[in-house]
Amino acid sequence: MAMTASSLAPAGAVHSDGERSPFARLTELLAPYTPGKPLITLAVGEPQHPVPDFVGPVLAQHIADFGRYPAAKGIEPFRKAAARWLSARFALPRAIDPDHEILVLNGSREGLFFAAHAALRHVGPRRGRPAILMPNPFYPVYGVGARTAGCDSIYLPTTRENGFLPDLDTLDEATLSRTIAFYIASPANPQGSVASPDYMRRLKQLADRFGFLIFSDECYSEIYTRQAPGSMLEHAGPDYTNVIAFQSLSKRSNVPGMRVGFAAGDRRFLAAYHELRNVAAPQVPVPLQHVAVAAYGDEAHVEENRRLYRAKFDLADQIIGNRYGYHRPDGGFCVWLDVADRGGDEAVAVKLYRDAGVRVVPGSYLARLQGDGFNPGAGYIRLALVADSESTGEALHRLVEALG
Repeated sequence: MAMTASSLAPAGAVHSDGERSPFARLTELLAPYTPGKPLITLAVGEPQHPVPDFVGPVLAQHIADFGRYPAAKGIEPFRKAAARWLSARFALPRAIDPDHEILVLNGSREGLFFAAHAALRHVGPRRGRPAILMPNPFYPVYGVGARTAGCDSIYLPTTRENGFLPDLDTLDEATLSRTIAFYIASPANPQGSVASPDYMRRLKQLADRFGFLIFSDECYSEIYTRQAPGSMLEHAGPDYTNVIAFQSLSKRSNVPGMRVGFAAGDRRFLAAYHELRNVAAPQVPVPLQHVAVAAYGDEAHVEENRRLYRAKFDLADQIIGNRYGYHRPDGGFCVWLDVADRGGDEAVAVKLYRDAGVRVVPGSYLARLQGDGFNPGAGYIRLALVADSESTGEALHRLVEALG
């Protein structure tokens, strides 16, 4: 059955908690309780592996550059380093032009937020109220970007039945005709699903047919345990029309506090995007961009990062086994567990905190209600395997002991 706009939840038609931080909600949920054992948090996706050795020396070398305002576009060495890395990492239709097809970002989050506002100005008139499509569950900034841009948020449920990716076959022409942008995350947060080349090609065909932009959130692309995920840029055609990929060093290089990433792709959109960001977005300090140049020129620390995550997924394979619908994700560092038959996601989050000293996020907090009242995150919990292996193994043993 085609998914019509009326069957989905527009902005403003969700529960009052719909736009709140899932972590603020979790803090309130757990406030009445005390952890039963020394706390291990698997809630926040904040990488805790060592910061690369080159970060300090590069910062020290460029410390004087904190004394000037950075250009919003990014310094030339950064843009060239990001473009070289993209060409080395992905099978692009052609090399990215660092002068017109790369913009530096304060990590991917602020970039994804401002992209919604730039899209509303860039895309031509729509048939009806402008809408932005996104997976459900999703990274909260997608919804906030859509809402503050004055667009309807159309939530596309991602479930086990559809491989935890939005089902493109459910979209009808009325919905697509008013779409200005489509957020897609591959690897997905929270389930770790990876879009196939065929899926990406089909999405690109829809974008070209209906004239909307694809905002491809690829911040987890370098964390995987099997095959390296692809990029939407590989299927964007020689002009990268309607496709923007967002990258960040937070996960790839274990520098979540550094806030450096980039957007790459459609030069026409990036020109308009740059104009908006030049007056509204925070600039990226030049010393941090030089650290990013070093980071994009080094793969050894990224390979070590993957090895550490792989070891923790090995622990999950051994300790969780086939419980709670567990499967080793294709990408990212999160585990998505089905606890519907253990009392539901909120009850399990409380139990794990109170009885086992393990902090996890209820899946319903990462998703929104569909028009029919269905929350595709309900009954799941998300674990972020960001702590060291010893702490991760201990937390997983406690989880299994508490839930049975």
